[in-house]
Amino acid sequence: MRSSRTLMMKAAESLSWSDLPSELLGLVLERLPSLADRVRLRAVCQPWRSNARLQSPSPPLPWLSLLDGTFLSIPDGKVIRMALPDNAHCYGSIDNWLFLMQIDGGCSLMNPFSKATLDLPKLAAVWCRDWLNSDNRFTTLFYKLVVPSPPDSSPESLVAVLIVDDVNCSTVCICQPPVATDLSRGRGMQPSWSLFDVAFFNGKLYGTAFGKLVSFEIGYDLGSKPKISATDCIINYRDDIWDLPESLSRERSYMSREYLVECRGKLLRVARFIQDHPGHASLLFEHDRTIAFSVFEADLSTNPAQWRRVNNLGSQALFVGRHCSKSFPPGEYNGIQEDCIYFMCDYTLPDYAVDPLRDSGVYNLRNGMITPLLSQTATAPQHHGGQRRPTWFFPADPADSI
Repeated sequence: MRSSRTLMMKAAESLSWSDLPSELLGLVLERLPSLADRVRLRAVCQPWRSNARLQSPSPPLPWLSLLDGTFLSIPDGKVIRMALPDNAHCYGSIDNWLFLMQIDGGCSLMNPFSKATLDLPKLAAVWCRDWLNSDNRFTTLFYKLVVPSPPDSSPESLVAVLIVDDVNCSTVCICQPPVATDLSRGRGMQPSWSLFDVAFFNGKLYGTAFGKLVSFEIGYDLGSKPKISATDCIINYRDDIWDLPESLSRERSYMSREYLVECRGKLLRVARFIQDHPGHASLLFEHDRTIAFSVFEADLSTNPAQWRRVNNLGSQALFVGRHCSKSFPPGEYNGIQEDCIYFMCDYTLPDYAVDPLRDSGVYNLRNGMITPLLSQTATAPQHHGGQRRPTWFFPADPADSI
């Protein structure tokens, strides 16, 4: 018996952490929802890095970009610093690609892990050049970029860009990187078609504003360049669309925001209600707070199509924002709550950027409760100064891209 124990002890002493079986390493990775922790694990030794490539853990936690250029992992609150090109600021994102703009107006999409880059046209210049009678006035622009296919798998995919100015006039630009090929100007449409958001759904581009859903026709000219035009108003405004959640008083006034999100094969319109305080307008919405959400599914099978209110998200979570919205599959260990909507403060003008955590939280669609965006054990960073745009970022987790 004693000799057997001695042999077992010697065998154990001869093993190292690098000999950890692949299946056990996979269990460890699954319990590390933060991408930063997964990177540290892979850096331990070459065998761990190699074995990690064989695993398929749940997606890492989403990040929220802060105004100073850092990122905040949600909900654990870890701060991530990533090197960006000199003189480039983050103005939005598509999945794990950042939308960057240089001081000279140059635009690009960049995967900060692989360093792959897709050049885009100078969107501000395109907007100004196409705007008639603009008098070269200075204006503040919002940008929302969407693609029919992920840039990782389709680097030559079309990119649609919603550009909204400071008086809520909208432009939809379609481009095949790096060339701007065509624009659909909101001014030429009905005033109520000045769009709040756009999204691709089943390969088709849609936009929303004031309860409407409009579609865009994308084709190609004789030179094989994409062309875009607004075609149909798929869903018209209906009075009951703006029915407030039961928890809200009809005696109060509310600001509203709209987001379009594809979720598990459905196109969802997310209405956000913000309690406004007109007497504090000079304080840049400092006292305004989000108090409720309503979610509607576009039923395109009926004629005419219509919105249908939904009370759950099919066990998914939604991350909504003016520069990026996306559905996310909560995992058993990743800390994201299902049937919940994650939001941040994204409704102030870019020139008056505020802490995105100021009006942030997690809205439970089942019970209408709002809880903090960060977990109870997380410490919110104290400095949020800067002029970047707050946006969600969804880091991919292929081991060979880290």
